[in-house]
Amino acid sequence: MFFEYPRLLFLLLLLIPLAAWYIYKEWKGKSSPSLQVSTLLPFKTTKGSFKKVLNHVPFALRLIALAALILAMARPRSSSDYETTTTEGIDIMLVIDVSSSMLARDFHPDRIAAAKDIAIQFIAERPTDRMGIVVFAGESYTQCPLTTDRVTLINMMKEVQTGWIEDGTAIGNGLATAVARLKDSDAVSRVAILLTDGVNNRGEVTPLTAAEIARTYGVRVYTIGVGARGMAPYPVMTPYGVQIQQMPVEIDEELLEQIAEMTGGEYFRATDNTKLMSIYSQINKMEKSKTLVDSFPVYKELFMFFALTALLALALEFLIRWIVLRRIP
Repeated sequence: MFFEYPRLLFLLLLLIPLAAWYIYKEWKGKSSPSLQVSTLLPFKTTKGSFKKVLNHVPFALRLIALAALILAMARPRSSSDYETTTTEGIDIMLVIDVSSSMLARDFHPDRIAAAKDIAIQFIAERPTDRMGIVVFAGESYTQCPLTTDRVTLINMMKEVQTGWIEDGTAIGNGLATAVARLKDSDAVSRVAILLTDGVNNRGEVTPLTAAEIARTYGVRVYTIGVGARGMAPYPVMTPYGVQIQQMPVEIDEELLEQIAEMTGGEYFRATDNTKLMSIYSQINKMEKSKTLVDSFPVYKELFMFFALTALLALALEFLIRWIVLRRIP
């Protein structure tokens, strides 16, 4: 046990002069009523009264109450128990392709919806990390900056959809935007998870240049190519409305592998919902190996014991003084 405010314990010294003054008054007889009589012979055979001894108890109880209050104000605490916490110490940016090709139906219900649902599950499984969202098509922008607010992050992820920005696939721009958000981070590990289903065809920053920048700032990039192998059903607008047509799946896997290799990450290919979920689960496990474990004491507040002691002492003093030692005027 220790006291948070030990200097308040010096107030206990005030009890010494209080006790000395009480003893002095009792010794001089100044606190006792007196009655003059002609002789003490009738009283010599009288035994001492119990109340005479009990008369000093209220003062003792008052000193105990005062001492207990001083101890309570000094805030006694205990730190015998220790708690261990594990924190990832990782900042993660989710970089998601929102080009029109993400509406392909080779995933259920489509690529963009599957990517969002599985990313939300990934977010929920990492409560100690800061995470953010970058979306890209022909251009890129930050959907949500790094945050630990899971509710806001998940709601922002649910709002991601295609058609917001000019169509195309600017992989370099998307990665560069994510790196710009991560470069000033002081986290133990900085990670970007880039998900795309196409070939880079837009943007001012080339993908390899963005990868070089990521490597410079120590950002590890995991790349995910989404799409079935061969052909995939795409919704296509025709004069007769939206129709599903089989179109070839084109993913620049060589480029995605280069980006991952340059930054110390890894490339994955997802061909359906189950595979994509497995990839996120694998990344989750890989990044969880970089943890910080902190142990710190769990403090218990002990002032309540002393406060209750003071209250009990004052209650006993009141009962003794006004019931047992009650005086008739």
